[in-house]
Amino acid sequence: MRTYSLTVLLWSCVFHVIHVMPSQKRTNKHSHSERITGLSENSGKTLHRTKRGWMWNQFFLLEEYTGPDTQYVGKLHTDQDKGDGNLKYILTGDGAGSLFIIDENTGDIHAAKKLDREEKSLYVLHAKAIDRKTGRQVEPESEFIIKIHDINDNEPKFTKDTYTASIPEMSGVGTSVIQVTATDADDANYGNSAKVVYSILQGQPYFSVDPETGIIKTALPDMRRENREQYRVVIQAKDMGGQMGGLSGTTTVNITLTDVNNNPPRFPQSTYQFSSPESAPPGTPVGRIKANDPDVGENAETEYSISNGDGSDMFDIVTDKDTQEGIITVKKHLDFENKLLYTLRVEATNTHPDPRFLQLGPFRDTAFVKISVEDIDEPPVFSRPWYLIEVDEDAKEGNIIGQVVAQDPDITKNAIKYSVDRHTDLDRIFNIYSGNGSLFISKPLDREETPWHNITVIATEINNPRQSTQIPVFIRILDINDHAPEFAKYYETFVCENAKAGQLIQTVSAVDKDDPPQGHKFFFELVPEFAVRPNFSIVDNKVLVVLFTALKRQRKKEPLIISKDDVRDNIVTYNDEGGGEEDTQAFDIGTLRNPEAREESRIRRDVIPETIFQIRQTAPLWENIDVQDFIHRRLKENDSDPAAPPYDSLATYAYEGNDSIANSLSSLESLTTEGNQDYDYLSDWGPRFKKLADMYGGEDSDRD
Repeated sequence: MRTYSLTVLLWSCVFHVIHVMPSQKRTNKHSHSERITGLSENSGKTLHRTKRGWMWNQFFLLEEYTGPDTQYVGKLHTDQDKGDGNLKYILTGDGAGSLFIIDENTGDIHAAKKLDREEKSLYVLHAKAIDRKTGRQVEPESEFIIKIHDINDNEPKFTKDTYTASIPEMSGVGTSVIQVTATDADDANYGNSAKVVYSILQGQPYFSVDPETGIIKTALPDMRRENREQYRVVIQAKDMGGQMGGLSGTTTVNITLTDVNNNPPRFPQSTYQFSSPESAPPGTPVGRIKANDPDVGENAETEYSISNGDGSDMFDIVTDKDTQEGIITVKKHLDFENKLLYTLRVEATNTHPDPRFLQLGPFRDTAFVKISVEDIDEPPVFSRPWYLIEVDEDAKEGNIIGQVVAQDPDITKNAIKYSVDRHTDLDRIFNIYSGNGSLFISKPLDREETPWHNITVIATEINNPRQSTQIPVFIRILDINDHAPEFAKYYETFVCENAKAGQLIQTVSAVDKDDPPQGHKFFFELVPEFAVRPNFSIVDNKVLVVLFTALKRQRKKEPLIISKDDVRDNIVTYNDEGGGEEDTQAFDIGTLRNPEAREESRIRRDVIPETIFQIRQTAPLWENIDVQDFIHRRLKENDSDPAAPPYDSLATYAYEGNDSIANSLSSLESLTTEGNQDYDYLSDWGPRFKKLADMYGGEDSDRD
């Protein structure tokens, strides 16, 4: 059995201090004990230990070594090393060959570079001892650890370079504003290198900071934004628990005091003076006033009102939302001659008071506003908005018909002249006296031609012709009785020769161009040349023409109607007695009858005639339209006559027989047409048509 002995010497030197790390752990690699001898490099004393295989320590190395030489870590050694150079030491693992180098002959380990614990705090390496001749390991490979010890080489750093915060003004002491946080990259488990303490460098006595949490709080009560709005606070974070020699970092906190409504509005002066011309229309601005409020935003919003004064009904005030000013405007028309000066009491009130600060109020203020009215040269003013004048149409030229009155409303009371706008009186019928406004007639008047005249009168200041006013004058021409009445139309009346005395045969009406207020009242009479033994009489004031004496056809010896027009008779076929015109479609005789004169209707009893006569052919009914035209013309004339009575003028005809439901037989159809027609065949129709045969069938009868 072979026995191996390996001695490891570890040197850890910082600040010229040499640390020797003793062996703490033993590893058995073989089944029986072997003697391992270690030789101290400094003392040269021989150490005797019983150990199997490699035995390694955990090495510690300080970071950030800044010495002139490489930092010594430790030494590898085995008792198999006879010092003859046959053994070779090899180091592998984290940083081997770059950060850590080994002398393969002596086994000395050095740190080739400066180490930073914040980058890597632990390194794991492996050691080997190899026989140069055989290339075999004389000891099994063993693992050891190098830990980097922390030093305070990192200052605390805040999460932000600059912080921004705000807090309402008038906040109480101890009100939290913001929390700042700083971190330290050093090892928090090793000493106080990472223990941070906060302090305030700038911002006292207004603010303070909690040293452990970094919470910034107010330190003074009732801080007003109006006095100071912005604060710059500098906070320091220091490690090593704030002890001397600790590293530190700083940050800046910008703190803004936000506004609250803790200030009432105040007028800078107690009285304001303004003026306004009397001609200013309603809504015209007179002036602006403003109550100052140190607050901002909605806390400074102010509402203005007129609370009292003799001008509260003449002026108004509104709030300009952009400038928070009160704009005084004209409410009603001003009159310099009526009132020269007005006084207003204006009140300004905060619209959003804060209940927390009502004790600082009242949040309102008042001021007086005096407004003087400026005189403006105004145009003349008429005594009325319009004039109505009535004059008789027979008024003579030069007669004064009325007067218009205007005056200068200004204090100066300038003289006024009057004139007529000739565009409204092109015929120059009227004129006016320029000095007193009296209107007179220049030409004759005619109510029937022009019953109304609408003219315009102008009043002008003599000293300032640009100041003028117009007024309408309505002139009504009153009627006088200067026109004789006229018949409304030409009358042509028909009457039967055997009409009874006293029978109504015609109504007549008259019109008058004059227009008396009570309406017309006419008197009718026959002209003198027809008043001697007249056949007709007139019922005066009732507009009725009445038959005075019955006419006899035998006395006249001439037909009732002499017409030169083309006569086209409408011959109606009668198959029995009676019926009359109601058996034909030529026209309706009922439209010519007076409803009051109609007899009671009787039931028609048709009988079959004993003999059927051959009827001559007549022209088609649609060709005989004279009667229709006659009726339509008379109807139109009566409809257009405003004086026509509400009844028809009907002619009563002789009766032929008693059995016809028509009661009478009219000859209007045949009388309205002319022509040579043979009616002799009517004599063959029997006794019931004897009268008709006498009228149309032959010579006029001489019988009474």
